[in-house]
Amino acid sequence: MTKINASTGQAAPARAPHPSFVLMIMAVAAGLSVAGNYFAQPLLGLLRSELHMSTTTAGLTIAMAQVGYALGLGLLVPLGDRYSRRGLTAFLLICTGLLLGVAGASPGGSVLLMATGLAAVTSVGAQVLVPFAAEITAPNRRARSIGIVMAGVLGGGLVGRAFSGIVAELAGWRAVYWITAVLLVVTALLVLRLLPDGERDTSDATRPLRLWRSTAMLLIELPGLRGPIAIAALAMASFTIHLTAITLLLVDRPYEWSPATIGLVGLIGAIGPLSMPLAGHFVDRGYSGAVLLTGLLSAAVGWVVMLPAQNGQIIWLIIGVVLINVGQTAMLNASQTTCYELRPEARSRINAVFMTLFFAGGAIGGALAPIAWVNAHWTGTCLLGAALAGIGLLIAAFSRRRRAAQSAHR
Repeated sequence: MTKINASTGQAAPARAPHPSFVLMIMAVAAGLSVAGNYFAQPLLGLLRSELHMSTTTAGLTIAMAQVGYALGLGLLVPLGDRYSRRGLTAFLLICTGLLLGVAGASPGGSVLLMATGLAAVTSVGAQVLVPFAAEITAPNRRARSIGIVMAGVLGGGLVGRAFSGIVAELAGWRAVYWITAVLLVVTALLVLRLLPDGERDTSDATRPLRLWRSTAMLLIELPGLRGPIAIAALAMASFTIHLTAITLLLVDRPYEWSPATIGLVGLIGAIGPLSMPLAGHFVDRGYSGAVLLTGLLSAAVGWVVMLPAQNGQIIWLIIGVVLINVGQTAMLNASQTTCYELRPEARSRINAVFMTLFFAGGAIGGALAPIAWVNAHWTGTCLLGAALAGIGLLIAAFSRRRRAAQSAHR
């Protein structure tokens, strides 16, 4: 509602929302956007029985979410460098909500697969918001703002799995999708109402076909992208291995825990997203290199610390999970912030390339985890995870030393 100035009789400008509140809305929107990609994981049994799906078809709902997300990263996220990121985000949130509503009403497995796959494509609205946070924030607070929104992205996956299982038990699996659909539409309206419009570039250089072509060329045009992305991909491979390995460890002797109890251990990982704004605080103060090295070292040490957990010493597992998750988020914040500054007008395209290869690293880690477990059990899996994080650490240290040497010769 527009306020009227009593002395002039003219409409007074509406008070802008506090920047912290805007970032909170962005983080919530990002989390809701990606949450639907993780709903099917605890629901596979219900989907098989109620929709008469085979185990293979039910499992495809998880694979479709990953494939759809990858497509969205490549096709939709670069458009944020041409169109209003606020409008694009709101549009994608509404599309994701409508598609999740269709998923909740699915009469059979084929409709569910189609709806969840398409919802995953549009769920990349979360990745439009990350460079948007960089755009609307002052340089001295940029990394912290990126960290807050990325905490929403990472937290969305973590909370999405827990939310799905709890709501399905209380109100059925369809309610999981319908509740989220409503929340997404409401959040889209808040995004349109509260977020600034942002910059637009409608020149010929940002036409969609040219955007997609230039996105594919970024790794060639910007050599500075290669190191941070390679490090992030290695770290994500290591991180994904720990998600699989912990489950395999805890279902086996001497633990033999139930899935619900294992899920509680997984919630310890929430400390990672919660710590990301703190990492951003130090990156904003010029310590991005130190944050990157500390994060990778923390992840590598976390794997070594977890080695005694195979003998039933759960405390070492918990300490290791904390170190790995905190290290992962510190690495991610430092890497993303560094990449965004290489070409500010192409942040959406940079994010598309970064996240595509980041999740590709996760896919490789997911494939390596069961192989390592079968052949070398817990010890071999821990050594593999530590080695991947360690290689990333060596690349980061070498790159930092080379930059220091180049600066000294100038």
